[in-house]
Amino acid sequence: MNINLHAWLKGAQSLLAPSVPICLSCGKRARLSSQLPAICTACAAAIPWITRPRCRKCGRATGCPDCSRSGEPSPIVCNRSAVAYSTEMREWLGRYKYRGNERYAPVLGAMLDTAYVMLMAEMEQLLQEQLLQVNAGSAPEGCITTAHRLAPPPRSTSADRTPTPPSGSTAASRWQADLLVPVPVSNARLDERGFNQAERLADVLSRRRGIPQLPLLVRTHHTAKQSFKSRAERLADMKFAFAANPDPAMRPMLRVAVNAIGPLERPLRIIIVDDIYTTGSTIRACAQVVSRLAAEMGYDAEIYSLTWARS
Repeated sequence: MNINLHAWLKGAQSLLAPSVPICLSCGKRARLSSQLPAICTACAAAIPWITRPRCRKCGRATGCPDCSRSGEPSPIVCNRSAVAYSTEMREWLGRYKYRGNERYAPVLGAMLDTAYVMLMAEMEQLLQEQLLQVNAGSAPEGCITTAHRLAPPPRSTSADRTPTPPSGSTAASRWQADLLVPVPVSNARLDERGFNQAERLADVLSRRRGIPQLPLLVRTHHTAKQSFKSRAERLADMKFAFAANPDPAMRPMLRVAVNAIGPLERPLRIIIVDDIYTTGSTIRACAQVVSRLAAEMGYDAEIYSLTWARS
Protein backbone atom coordinates (compact mmCIF):
# COMPACT_ATOMS: atom_id res chain seq x y z
CA MET A 1 0.00 0.00 0.00
CA ASN A 2 2.81 2.37 0.93
CA ILE A 3 4.66 1.48 -2.28
CA ASN A 4 1.57 2.17 -4.36
CA LEU A 5 0.99 5.47 -2.58
CA HIS A 6 4.60 6.51 -3.13
CA ALA A 7 4.36 5.67 -6.82
CA TRP A 8 1.09 7.60 -7.13
CA LEU A 9 2.58 10.66 -5.42
CA LYS A 10 5.66 10.54 -7.61
CA GLY A 11 3.50 10.35 -10.74
CA ALA A 12 1.35 13.24 -9.55
CA GLN A 13 4.42 15.37 -8.87
CA SER A 14 5.79 14.71 -12.35
CA LEU A 15 2.51 15.82 -13.88
CA LEU A 16 2.27 18.99 -11.78
CA ALA A 17 5.93 19.98 -12.01
CA PRO A 18 6.92 22.18 -14.96
CA SER A 19 8.44 20.07 -17.72
CA VAL A 20 11.94 20.82 -18.99
CA PRO A 21 11.59 22.19 -22.53
CA ILE A 22 13.00 20.35 -25.54
CA CYS A 23 15.53 22.17 -27.70
CA LEU A 24 14.42 22.64 -31.28
CA SER A 25 17.93 21.99 -32.57
CA CYS A 26 19.38 19.06 -30.60
CA GLY A 27 16.12 17.56 -29.33
CA LYS A 28 17.36 17.37 -25.74
CA ARG A 29 15.60 18.64 -22.63
CA ALA A 30 17.63 21.59 -21.44
CA ARG A 31 17.51 25.22 -20.32
CA LEU A 32 16.62 27.45 -23.23
CA SER A 33 18.48 30.53 -24.44
CA SER A 34 17.09 33.88 -23.31
CA GLN A 35 17.67 35.33 -26.79
CA LEU A 36 16.58 32.57 -29.18
CA PRO A 37 13.16 30.92 -28.83
CA ALA A 38 13.19 27.12 -28.44
CA ILE A 39 17.01 26.85 -28.66
CA CYS A 40 18.96 25.55 -25.65
CA THR A 41 21.90 27.46 -24.21
CA ALA A 42 24.40 24.84 -25.42
CA CYS A 43 23.22 25.06 -29.04
CA ALA A 44 23.04 28.85 -28.83
CA ALA A 45 26.63 28.99 -27.58
CA ALA A 46 27.77 26.97 -30.61
CA ILE A 47 26.25 29.35 -33.17
CA PRO A 48 28.98 30.75 -35.49
CA TRP A 49 28.05 34.41 -35.09
CA ILE A 50 29.82 36.90 -37.34
CA THR A 51 30.76 39.58 -34.82
CA ARG A 52 33.82 40.99 -36.58
CA PRO A 53 33.53 40.69 -40.38
CA ARG A 54 36.84 40.49 -42.21
CA CYS A 55 35.33 42.04 -45.33
CA ARG A 56 33.75 45.41 -44.56
CA LYS A 57 31.76 45.32 -47.80
CA CYS A 58 30.05 41.91 -47.92
CA GLY A 59 30.35 41.03 -44.22
CA ARG A 60 32.24 37.78 -44.72
CA ALA A 61 33.90 36.37 -41.61
CA THR A 62 37.00 35.21 -43.50
CA GLY A 63 39.10 36.74 -46.24
CA CYS A 64 37.04 37.75 -49.27
CA PRO A 65 38.65 37.61 -52.74
CA ASP A 66 35.39 38.56 -54.47
CA CYS A 67 35.15 42.14 -53.18
CA SER A 68 38.88 42.80 -53.43
CA ARG A 69 39.18 41.68 -57.05
CA SER A 70 36.02 43.35 -58.32
CA GLY A 71 36.63 46.75 -59.86
CA GLU A 72 32.94 47.44 -60.44
CA PRO A 73 31.10 49.83 -58.10
CA SER A 74 28.65 48.02 -55.84
CA PRO A 75 24.97 49.07 -55.72
CA ILE A 76 24.90 48.42 -51.96
CA VAL A 77 26.67 50.25 -49.14
CA CYS A 78 27.38 46.96 -47.38
CA ASN A 79 25.96 43.58 -46.42
CA ARG A 80 25.85 42.24 -42.89
CA SER A 81 25.02 38.65 -41.96
CA ALA A 82 24.25 37.11 -38.60
CA VAL A 83 26.12 33.82 -38.92
CA ALA A 84 28.63 31.91 -41.01
CA TYR A 85 26.95 29.20 -43.08
CA SER A 86 28.32 26.21 -41.19
CA THR A 87 27.11 22.61 -41.41
CA GLU A 88 24.83 23.14 -38.41
CA MET A 89 23.40 26.37 -39.81
CA ARG A 90 22.80 24.62 -43.14
CA GLU A 91 20.79 22.00 -41.24
CA TRP A 92 18.72 24.65 -39.46
CA LEU A 93 17.86 26.39 -42.71
CA GLY A 94 17.10 23.08 -44.40
CA ARG A 95 14.63 22.12 -41.68
CA TYR A 96 12.83 25.41 -42.16
CA LYS A 97 13.18 26.15 -45.86
CA TYR A 98 12.85 22.67 -47.36
CA ARG A 99 11.11 20.63 -44.66
CA GLY A 100 8.66 23.31 -43.57
CA ASN A 101 9.41 23.39 -39.83
CA GLU A 102 7.72 26.70 -39.02
CA ARG A 103 9.18 26.79 -35.50
CA TYR A 104 12.47 27.95 -36.99
CA ALA A 105 10.95 31.16 -38.37
CA PRO A 106 11.15 33.20 -35.12
CA VAL A 107 14.60 31.74 -34.38
CA LEU A 108 16.12 32.76 -37.72
CA GLY A 109 14.32 36.10 -37.53
CA ALA A 110 15.75 36.83 -34.09
CA MET A 111 19.21 35.96 -35.40
CA LEU A 112 18.75 38.34 -38.34
CA ASP A 113 17.81 41.03 -35.84
CA THR A 114 21.25 40.59 -34.28
CA ALA A 115 22.83 41.44 -37.64
CA TYR A 116 20.62 44.52 -37.86
CA VAL A 117 21.77 45.70 -34.43
CA MET A 118 25.37 45.30 -35.56
CA LEU A 119 24.67 47.31 -38.71
CA MET A 120 23.05 50.06 -36.64
CA ALA A 121 26.06 50.17 -34.32
CA GLU A 122 28.49 50.48 -37.22
CA MET A 123 26.53 53.18 -38.99
CA GLU A 124 25.95 55.16 -35.78
CA GLN A 125 29.68 55.07 -35.08
CA LEU A 126 30.34 56.32 -38.60
CA LEU A 127 27.79 59.12 -38.25
CA GLN A 128 29.27 60.17 -34.90
CA GLU A 129 32.73 60.42 -36.46
CA GLN A 130 31.37 62.49 -39.34
CA LEU A 131 29.42 64.72 -36.96
CA LEU A 132 32.59 65.38 -34.96
CA GLN A 133 34.38 66.33 -38.18
CA VAL A 134 31.58 68.74 -39.07
CA ASN A 135 31.65 70.34 -35.61
CA ALA A 136 35.43 70.67 -35.86
CA GLY A 137 35.09 72.34 -39.25
CA SER A 138 37.11 69.66 -41.03
CA ALA A 139 34.26 68.29 -43.14
CA PRO A 140 31.24 69.73 -44.97
CA GLU A 141 27.97 69.42 -43.10
CA GLY A 142 26.37 67.33 -45.84
CA CYS A 143 28.72 64.42 -45.23
CA ILE A 144 26.79 63.22 -42.18
CA THR A 145 23.84 62.23 -44.36
CA THR A 146 25.62 59.63 -46.48
CA ALA A 147 27.65 56.51 -45.59
CA HIS A 148 30.61 57.02 -47.94
CA ARG A 149 32.87 54.75 -45.93
CA LEU A 150 32.51 52.05 -43.29
CA ALA A 151 33.37 52.40 -39.63
CA PRO A 152 35.72 49.99 -37.83
CA PRO A 153 33.96 46.83 -36.60
CA PRO A 154 32.22 47.03 -33.20
CA ARG A 155 33.74 45.34 -30.17
CA SER A 156 33.27 41.57 -29.91
CA THR A 157 30.01 40.28 -28.48
CA SER A 158 28.99 37.08 -26.73
CA ALA A 159 26.95 34.39 -28.47
CA ASP A 160 23.89 34.95 -26.29
CA ARG A 161 23.80 38.74 -26.36
CA THR A 162 23.01 41.17 -29.14
CA PRO A 163 25.43 44.02 -29.87
CA THR A 164 24.59 47.39 -28.38
CA PRO A 165 24.89 50.76 -30.16
CA PRO A 166 27.83 53.00 -29.25
CA SER A 167 27.35 55.10 -26.14
CA GLY A 168 26.85 58.83 -26.32
CA SER A 169 24.82 58.79 -29.53
CA THR A 170 22.91 61.95 -30.36
CA ALA A 171 19.76 62.50 -32.38
CA ALA A 172 21.88 63.45 -35.38
CA SER A 173 23.99 60.31 -35.11
CA ARG A 174 21.22 57.76 -34.61
CA TRP A 175 20.88 55.37 -37.52
CA GLN A 176 17.91 53.25 -38.45
CA ALA A 177 16.54 51.77 -41.65
CA ASP A 178 13.49 53.25 -43.35
CA LEU A 179 12.30 50.28 -45.39
CA LEU A 180 12.78 46.52 -45.74
CA VAL A 181 12.54 44.84 -49.14
CA PRO A 182 12.57 41.01 -49.23
CA VAL A 183 14.16 39.15 -52.11
CA PRO A 184 11.25 37.59 -54.04
CA VAL A 185 10.96 33.95 -55.05
CA SER A 186 9.49 32.61 -58.28
CA ASN A 187 5.93 31.30 -58.43
CA ALA A 188 7.31 27.81 -58.92
CA ARG A 189 9.41 28.08 -55.75
CA LEU A 190 6.50 29.60 -53.85
CA ASP A 191 4.25 26.71 -54.87
CA GLU A 192 6.95 24.24 -53.86
CA ARG A 193 7.63 25.68 -50.38
CA GLY A 194 4.41 27.49 -49.61
CA PHE A 195 6.21 30.62 -48.39
CA ASN A 196 9.01 33.06 -49.16
CA GLN A 197 11.68 32.65 -46.48
CA ALA A 198 13.12 36.15 -47.08
CA GLU A 199 9.69 37.68 -46.57
CA ARG A 200 9.24 35.74 -43.32
CA LEU A 201 12.62 36.95 -42.06
CA ALA A 202 11.74 40.53 -42.98
CA ASP A 203 8.41 40.12 -41.16
CA VAL A 204 10.17 39.29 -37.89
CA LEU A 205 12.58 42.20 -38.25
CA SER A 206 9.74 44.54 -39.21
CA ARG A 207 7.77 43.67 -36.07
CA ARG A 208 10.80 43.89 -33.81
CA ARG A 209 12.06 47.23 -35.12
CA GLY A 210 8.92 48.89 -36.45
CA ILE A 211 10.36 49.17 -39.96
CA PRO A 212 7.82 48.86 -42.80
CA GLN A 213 8.26 46.08 -45.32
CA LEU A 214 7.22 46.38 -48.96
CA PRO A 215 7.42 43.78 -51.78
CA LEU A 216 8.93 46.24 -54.26
CA LEU A 217 10.41 43.44 -56.36
CA VAL A 218 9.19 40.48 -58.40
CA ARG A 219 11.19 37.66 -59.92
CA THR A 220 10.86 37.73 -63.70
CA HIS A 221 11.73 34.09 -64.28
CA HIS A 222 12.41 30.90 -62.37
CA THR A 223 16.06 30.00 -61.82
CA ALA A 224 17.47 26.63 -60.80
CA LYS A 225 18.96 26.28 -57.31
CA GLN A 226 21.99 28.53 -57.08
CA SER A 227 23.89 26.19 -54.72
CA PHE A 228 24.72 23.93 -57.68
CA LYS A 229 26.16 26.70 -59.86
CA SER A 230 29.53 28.34 -60.27
CA ARG A 231 30.09 32.02 -59.47
CA ALA A 232 30.01 32.94 -63.19
CA GLU A 233 26.77 31.00 -63.70
CA ARG A 234 25.13 32.72 -60.72
CA LEU A 235 26.13 36.16 -61.94
CA ALA A 236 24.71 35.46 -65.41
CA ASP A 237 21.57 33.88 -63.96
CA MET A 238 20.71 36.85 -61.75
CA LYS A 239 21.41 39.61 -64.27
CA PHE A 240 17.79 39.99 -65.41
CA ALA A 241 16.03 37.90 -62.78
CA PHE A 242 14.27 40.79 -60.98
CA ALA A 243 12.04 43.73 -61.84
CA ALA A 244 10.00 46.36 -60.04
CA ASN A 245 6.66 45.08 -58.77
CA PRO A 246 4.09 46.02 -61.46
CA ASP A 247 1.25 46.23 -58.92
CA PRO A 248 -0.29 49.74 -59.42
CA ALA A 249 -0.63 50.10 -55.64
CA MET A 250 3.07 49.60 -54.98
CA ARG A 251 4.36 53.09 -55.77
CA PRO A 252 1.63 54.85 -53.75
CA MET A 253 2.43 52.50 -50.86
CA LEU A 254 6.09 53.45 -51.12
CA ARG A 255 5.22 57.15 -51.04
CA VAL A 256 3.03 56.62 -47.96
CA ALA A 257 5.88 54.77 -46.22
CA VAL A 258 8.35 57.55 -47.04
CA ASN A 259 5.95 60.32 -46.03
CA ALA A 260 5.39 58.60 -42.69
CA ILE A 261 9.08 59.03 -41.89
CA GLY A 262 8.76 62.80 -42.05
CA PRO A 263 11.03 65.34 -43.77
CA LEU A 264 14.25 63.62 -44.85
CA GLU A 265 17.53 65.54 -45.00
CA ARG A 266 19.41 62.41 -45.94
CA PRO A 267 19.05 59.53 -48.41
CA LEU A 268 16.34 56.94 -47.91
CA ARG A 269 17.84 53.88 -46.17
CA ILE A 270 16.56 50.68 -47.74
CA ILE A 271 17.58 47.18 -46.63
CA ILE A 272 17.23 44.18 -48.91
CA VAL A 273 16.60 41.00 -46.88
CA ASP A 274 17.52 37.44 -47.85
CA ASP A 275 18.46 34.19 -46.15
CA ILE A 276 21.97 33.60 -47.55
CA TYR A 277 24.66 35.75 -49.16
CA THR A 278 26.93 33.63 -51.37
CA THR A 279 28.34 35.53 -54.34
CA GLY A 280 26.13 38.56 -53.79
CA SER A 281 24.70 38.31 -57.30
CA THR A 282 21.11 38.11 -56.04
CA ILE A 283 21.52 41.06 -53.69
CA ARG A 284 23.23 43.23 -56.29
CA ALA A 285 20.59 42.48 -58.92
CA CYS A 286 17.84 43.41 -56.47
CA ALA A 287 19.67 46.53 -55.33
CA GLN A 288 20.02 47.81 -58.88
CA VAL A 289 16.27 47.54 -59.48
CA VAL A 290 15.39 49.15 -56.12
CA SER A 291 17.86 51.97 -56.75
CA ARG A 292 16.35 52.67 -60.19
CA LEU A 293 12.83 52.59 -58.76
CA ALA A 294 13.75 55.05 -56.00
CA ALA A 295 15.41 57.40 -58.52
CA GLU A 296 12.37 57.28 -60.79
CA MET A 297 10.23 58.38 -57.84
CA GLY A 298 12.61 61.21 -56.98
CA TYR A 299 14.24 59.63 -53.94
CA ASP A 300 17.94 59.55 -53.19
CA ALA A 301 18.53 56.12 -51.63
CA GLU A 302 21.24 54.15 -49.89
CA ILE A 303 20.82 50.40 -50.36
CA TYR A 304 22.03 47.94 -47.74
CA SER A 305 21.46 44.22 -47.33
CA LEU A 306 20.92 41.89 -44.38
CA THR A 307 21.15 38.14 -44.71
CA TRP A 308 20.79 35.47 -42.08
CA ALA A 309 23.94 33.63 -43.19
CA ARG A 310 27.14 34.38 -45.13
CA SER A 311 28.70 31.45 -46.94
